Amino acid sequence: MVKKKNRKEVGIYVHIPFCLKKCRYCDFLSTPTDEAEKERYVQAVLQEIASYQEVAKAYQVRTIYFGGGTPSLLNPSLICDILEKIAKVFSISDRSSLEITLEVNPKTANREKWKQYKAMGINRISIGLQSTHDDELRLLGRAHSYADFLETYTQARECGFHNISIDVMSALPGQTLEKYEETLQRIVELNPEHISSYSLIIEKHTPFWELYGEGKACEKDLPDEALDRKMYERTKEIFSLHAYERYEISNYAKKGFESKHNSSYWQRIPYIGIGLGASSFFEDQRFHNPLQMQEYIRVAGNSEKRKREVEHIGTREAMEEFMFLGLRMQCGIEKAAFYKSFGKQIEQVYGEVLEKLEKQGVLRQNEFCVFLTDYGIDVSNLVLSEFLLARRA
Repeated sequence: MVKKKNRKEVGIYVHIPFCLKKCRYCDFLSTPTDEAEKERYVQAVLQEIASYQEVAKAYQVRTIYFGGGTPSLLNPSLICDILEKIAKVFSISDRSSLEITLEVNPKTANREKWKQYKAMGINRISIGLQSTHDDELRLLGRAHSYADFLETYTQARECGFHNISIDVMSALPGQTLEKYEETLQRIVELNPEHISSYSLIIEKHTPFWELYGEGKACEKDLPDEALDRKMYERTKEIFSLHAYERYEISNYAKKGFESKHNSSYWQRIPYIGIGLGASSFFEDQRFHNPLQMQEYIRVAGNSEKRKREVEHIGTREAMEEFMFLGLRMQCGIEKAAFYKSFGKQIEQVYGEVLEKLEKQGVLRQNEFCVFLTDYGIDVSNLVLSEFLLARRA
């Protein structure tokens, strides 16, 4: 038996792939369904959790995140079953600091559900809003209005939730700067603890791709690069004025309310993805679960049959990930942590790159840390690609 203090930390992501309806921009694994399939799916999820019984002895859970899809479509008793199974199989690091997040969409929760979520230990809520304008919500194919969102948010507050995140989206077709600013102002007036802000990406195999994809008839309706850039700048300005600190490229939080679970991804803390198509970084491997429902249900309890596209992470890949994941965060990376992980000073591996990027004004470093400048974050995709060792070989 591994002593509790010697156990490694792990995060757990549980994917719930069900929605009221599919949004027009969404390429996630999600679909409408019935109650019987929800119950069959949760039984498979419980089998998958149980399959970690042996390896779980070396780990303790620091975060649990229910994502989707729309997890709040499940009967709360099913959410409770999953949490109880996790607690039975894994050690919980510290229940007073354990972060349990549930993604919720408006119109899928009521006061009774909120009370049950609270009773089972869920302490962080992430609400998908995207816009405060009903015409934009209809365009996106969302299943709710702004009034529905306000009811959901108010109920969560009244039922005692004090850590709420809101998702907002920019660069929508036909969106003006004025309407986007109005959305941002309405959100900050609600004073949530956390805000995730994303620019719309037109993904293939979605209804939006058929309308707005490259070369499609309505592509011209998308905001141009200058307007997209202005929206990005106004996001930073408005959130900063209301004491939201950008701690990662797309995430803003009041002090002390940064998402522990999402931060785990960028800090390369191991995580286990449970459910249909869920991805994992565990035991120096990256892999994902089957993408087809019936196949997932069939093999959920068998860890070897369940894994897809297994990638073994060697030293080179780990160094690359350490840099381009860690530098997504405003605080950057600690040089001591690099040495502890790899037994080399960061300058031995990336000295020339650090010097080059510092001269370009996209990166700064001191005796202890390396971090991107505001300009570096703005062009982060180009900057982070410099840390691919294979590219420099």
